[in-house]
Amino acid sequence: MSSFAPTSTSSAGNKNAQFAQYDAPDAVYFPGIPAIPFKPDAGPNETMVYKTYNPKQVVNGRSMEDWLRYSVCFWHTFRGTGADPFGFPTLIRPWDDGSDSLANAKRRMRAGFEFFSKLGVKYWAFHDRDIAPEGADLAESNKNLDVLVDLAEELQKKTGVKLLWATCNLFAHPRYMNGASTNPDAHVLAYGAAQVKKGLEVAKRLGAENFVFWGGREGYHSLLNTNVRRELDHMAAFFKMAVAYKKKIGFTGTLLIEPKPKEPTRHQYDYDAMTVIAFLKNYGLDTEFKLNIEPNHTTLAGHCYEHDVTVAAAYGLLGSIDSNTGSPDLGWDTDQFPMDIKNTTAVMKVVLEQGGIQPGGLNFDCKVRRESIELMDMFIAHIGAMDAFARGLLCAAKILAEGVISKQVAERYSSFDSGIGARVEKGEATFEELEKFVLENGEPKRISGRQEHYESMINYYV
Repeated sequence: MSSFAPTSTSSAGNKNAQFAQYDAPDAVYFPGIPAIPFKPDAGPNETMVYKTYNPKQVVNGRSMEDWLRYSVCFWHTFRGTGADPFGFPTLIRPWDDGSDSLANAKRRMRAGFEFFSKLGVKYWAFHDRDIAPEGADLAESNKNLDVLVDLAEELQKKTGVKLLWATCNLFAHPRYMNGASTNPDAHVLAYGAAQVKKGLEVAKRLGAENFVFWGGREGYHSLLNTNVRRELDHMAAFFKMAVAYKKKIGFTGTLLIEPKPKEPTRHQYDYDAMTVIAFLKNYGLDTEFKLNIEPNHTTLAGHCYEHDVTVAAAYGLLGSIDSNTGSPDLGWDTDQFPMDIKNTTAVMKVVLEQGGIQPGGLNFDCKVRRESIELMDMFIAHIGAMDAFARGLLCAAKILAEGVISKQVAERYSSFDSGIGARVEKGEATFEELEKFVLENGEPKRISGRQEHYESMINYYV
């Protein structure tokens, strides 16, 4: 006997009528919510307005929207349900019938573009399986994807919203339980390659400015059954094939790798920025890829919030930023909206110093909390984070314009500007020469690092 009763004709009819209103091209998904205005004098309780983010305001010769290049992620914002390992979904959207149908996928996408437009962002980002349902086989999955890409192309033209980056979900389906490019089964690697081939074609068609690889299961749970070197060699071969196909089809976007130390695997091969940089340089891929840094992943690796952003930029490989934060006390990836002005200031200082983040951007890879169930909460979360980064931009611009901190940092390293220090930096010094220098000059003086002084200076600006 069936464990559930069939839906009655009348209830099915009511359900169809409930969602039919959202099927029309001109359907409204967020009634009563206008385009979000800029209101700098707003009070603390006014959270549906921008208090700092003014897209056209000029900072260091460029507009705020050009420096910040905000993007909304489709997966958390329109596929997130609030479910967690301890509870059922709480985020019930009025247009979403819970099915994996093409009709439901189209409703989600139309809702998405209304949201992007009212929020005033210029970019969005998605995984292939976020926007279109997986089919019974690769051919059907690609066919489903084409249907939704047709709609995305239409909505992008209608709204002017562009695709910051696309990516492929190579971690959710059971076939990828042991990874994709590092899977011990070559058949699975081949399937992943076929999926990325299609993803690159979609990215080119939609004008994506970047394409991201996040190795959600590219790592290990146990070294007992793992050949680390072979898996890394296979991942490098996979990336080289992606580069070759990108060039073959004429896709001009930047290829990005997103580091994460753990979760869902015990250890992931893209542990942090320096690990990825070493991998790219070892396999001769450092001229073909840059990094997409997610600060929540950075803190999971045991670093401070801005560490990976700083390291990637130091090597000229900072390509884009998944702008979120986490709760270090919890120890897992919570994907919260960034609201800490010190954190956003530190990140924007790096972005300003390298002359911008384009063609990357600040993609809000964040999800509203399980308890934030109203449609308005989706807006409030993004608005708050956008204002936080706008404030960070203004703080960082002032720090760099006044130059107080940078001058003192430069002074701290001034011994390398001339003499023996300059010879070390140029690679001209030898151990014999350095020994002679010490014998002639004796014991070096101890110089304070003045950490508390720098922390106090940052507090002055923030």
